[in-house]
Amino acid sequence: MLLTELANFLQQLESTSSRLAITQILSELFKKADADEIDKIVYLVLGSLAPQYEGLVFNLADRLLIRAVSLAYQLSEEKTKAFYQRKGDLGTVVAELAKEKGESVTVSQVYQTLRQIAEDEGENSQERKINHFAKLLKELDPLSAKYVIRIPLGKLRLGFSDKTVLDALSWLERGDKSAKARLEKSYQVVPDVGLLAKRVKDLGIDKATKDIQPVVGVPVLPMLAQRLKSPKEMIEKMGKVFVEPKFDGLRVLIHFKRNQPTNFIKAFTRNLNDVSNMFTELTDIGNYINARQVILDTEAVGMDPEMVRLADFQTTMRRRRKYQIDTKVKEIPLRFQVFDIITKDGKSYLDTPYHQRREILKRAIKANQLLLVDEATVTDDPEVINQEYRDKIRQGLEGVIVKKYDTAYVPGRRGWRWVKMKEAELAVGKLADTVDCVVMGYYAGRGKRASFGLGGFLVGVGDGDTFKSITKIGTGLTDVQFRNMFQRLKKLGVKAKPKQYSLVNKILIPDFWVTPSLIVEIAADEITKSPSHSAGFALRFPRLVRFRFDKSASQITTVAEIKKLYSLQRA
Repeated sequence: MLLTELANFLQQLESTSSRLAITQILSELFKKADADEIDKIVYLVLGSLAPQYEGLVFNLADRLLIRAVSLAYQLSEEKTKAFYQRKGDLGTVVAELAKEKGESVTVSQVYQTLRQIAEDEGENSQERKINHFAKLLKELDPLSAKYVIRIPLGKLRLGFSDKTVLDALSWLERGDKSAKARLEKSYQVVPDVGLLAKRVKDLGIDKATKDIQPVVGVPVLPMLAQRLKSPKEMIEKMGKVFVEPKFDGLRVLIHFKRNQPTNFIKAFTRNLNDVSNMFTELTDIGNYINARQVILDTEAVGMDPEMVRLADFQTTMRRRRKYQIDTKVKEIPLRFQVFDIITKDGKSYLDTPYHQRREILKRAIKANQLLLVDEATVTDDPEVINQEYRDKIRQGLEGVIVKKYDTAYVPGRRGWRWVKMKEAELAVGKLADTVDCVVMGYYAGRGKRASFGLGGFLVGVGDGDTFKSITKIGTGLTDVQFRNMFQRLKKLGVKAKPKQYSLVNKILIPDFWVTPSLIVEIAADEITKSPSHSAGFALRFPRLVRFRFDKSASQITTVAEIKKLYSLQRA
């Protein structure tokens, strides 16, 4: 496929906000794509070059791309910068500067060039990136150049995610969304939507999604816990259960394979980020594992330097850094609480009952202080759950996780298989749990808060590929937090409301919109029905608990979960 044809599809996608129309346009695009290029097309329409877990980034800031534009179109950097400031979008700038007719380049050629630019590292790599990008721009027609330059800026933002691509793949073959559940199940085991699209194009949906197995080195979407307040209801829904401690740490899936001369070790967060380099403690885990290869589900918990006391969540999160790692390892050593095993020696245990997985897990881990298998109590008595919960709270833990005795491991899904029971009195008020929300926009500071730059912010919950408003937050932050929040949000600002945001009532429209990427954990006294918020509900007396940098927008609380919390509250 020629890049000009892809650019026309991108223009159609940009000009529509209808979810169904977007799905049908993508389906038509995928129909025209060849099997050897559809994966590349999928990555590009999502504004990337690879699945998220590969961590492939351009490292090209606006100022460097301004230099590339200047070089491509023979303008001074001052004129290009002024042009950019007037237009507010480098895509619009290059669309006006590019030749009306570019060269006939294919999608695959452009993809390979962009990938080479992103992978270029080492001495003078920035200059090479600028020169190669300028050369690429000179070859492109205005419409193609407009979209290509937005990709390294992270500003393609066509208003959909992997979920809509899965819908489109179903439409490609079935003419409707009937195959979505089957595609989602495969995607949750191997979350590479480009690879899945290629398999569907080659084999068809039925064959492409049959017997998908976890792969060491590719993060499985972690299984998620549901919310229930009553231990009695837990036993009624799940029967016999394991009751395990709930640690307030960072969810980490550890991938290990014995190799020569060095072992293969990867660590992924719940939102598929590769954090292997941040956790140098894992270098020697081969000494503690009785297997050739494993995928382990764990919670990384910060400790004091003597490895005696647990650190709080915010302290643990300070370990997520790219620099001065050795210093932080000494200040905040980690312990990995291991609570599940997904594969061992090439065999998948996704469908193995949990009580059997626990036995396999215990045999796979040697006794040590780095990897500790979670303790567990088996019961079918609600009072035992209550007692375990009280014991764990007294020990300073967050609460308990209650797990169905014979449940499978279901990647990326919630259900009555795992249920969390957290301490609620201080942080949550009357709700069964806090709510993870995405910040949609913010309001300018007035009065005392004028100096902060921020007076409050609007947050939303998820509903498919869209986000719906649920509350405004204007209290619960210190002066320092208000200022820090403003600095974060200012960097995420956009001129127009992102297409993913469902209709926002005019009385709630913020002064500034931001991209849906900053996740906050919110506590509230209760949930009420709301005619003003697009979620249909509002949070009463909301307050910020903490930032959730370990979560992505795809992992926030959903409208469906808000409805369940509302029902729990009424009960």
